[in-house]
Amino acid sequence: MAKRDTTSAETAAQRGTGGVLTGLLRTMRPHQWTKNGLVFAGIVFDGQLFVFDSLLRVISAFVLLCLASSTIYIVNDIVDVESDRKHPRKRRRPIASGRVPIPTAILSAALLGGGTLLAALALNWRIAIILVLYVIIHLLYSFWLKHVVIMDILSVTSGFVLRVLAGVVVIQVQAFSPWLYATSGLLALFLVIGKRRQELLELEDEAGSIRSTLSQYNLPLLDEMLRMVMTGTFLTYLFYTVESPSVLLAGTKLGLVTVPYVLYALFRYMYLIHVKGEGSAPDEVLLRDRPLQIAIVLWGLTFIVVLYVLPGILEAPG
Repeated sequence: MAKRDTTSAETAAQRGTGGVLTGLLRTMRPHQWTKNGLVFAGIVFDGQLFVFDSLLRVISAFVLLCLASSTIYIVNDIVDVESDRKHPRKRRRPIASGRVPIPTAILSAALLGGGTLLAALALNWRIAIILVLYVIIHLLYSFWLKHVVIMDILSVTSGFVLRVLAGVVVIQVQAFSPWLYATSGLLALFLVIGKRRQELLELEDEAGSIRSTLSQYNLPLLDEMLRMVMTGTFLTYLFYTVESPSVLLAGTKLGLVTVPYVLYALFRYMYLIHVKGEGSAPDEVLLRDRPLQIAIVLWGLTFIVVLYVLPGILEAPG
């Protein structure tokens, strides 16, 4: 009896104001905000990273994207509440577990989404349009597209491209290469397919009952898609390093020195899933695999040197 009373008290505490707020914060998935880092692609690769006004505007766009994506996460958990309760891990989410009541979640999503749109209009009407498109596409995903095979992964991918575009429209870009849109989109598609593969492995026979489109995928198809998209990602990145505006690379093709890092990272991920049997989602793999982390850090440092350091040295008199 005492144990039951203790459990009831803990449940009541979780459903209190503090518990609901904590649950809402978890539902907003702040650990997923790293995906919105793509908004910085425009300012970095346009050579404006150290222009304070441009940087401030892109940071503002990043915050708005985080709030917009959190709105979608709340809506998605409301829509998926029944299927989440059948999932071995997702059933512990605050809405699925009952920690956050559904009416509270609906009100929170409406307030957060409306406030984000008003703030976007105050910053830049272009970013407001991007956010509206982002929200519309992801609402269509939550209510419909997630149940349509192929379109489910393409609709998620489009959100990553919109993240890149959001960082471009808030500043005056001068030499941003369109090849980066293609590279970002294909890389996102690569990661989304990898996540579908992880879900299929994890859920096995119950996959179709939890996510309907998973019954229409299989490992051979997803592996073939991964190989095709990986090739496309590498080629578009290679084209970027060759075709990027010379003003950034001081008239050289030094961007090519970053290609081996990208190739290694792609190969490393394929090695992990096919040889090591790694079944986690790509972002979870990245958080655990040290060689992948080292490759990405070296890629970033090398490109910063190529974009910002070497041009000044090569253009210096004498």
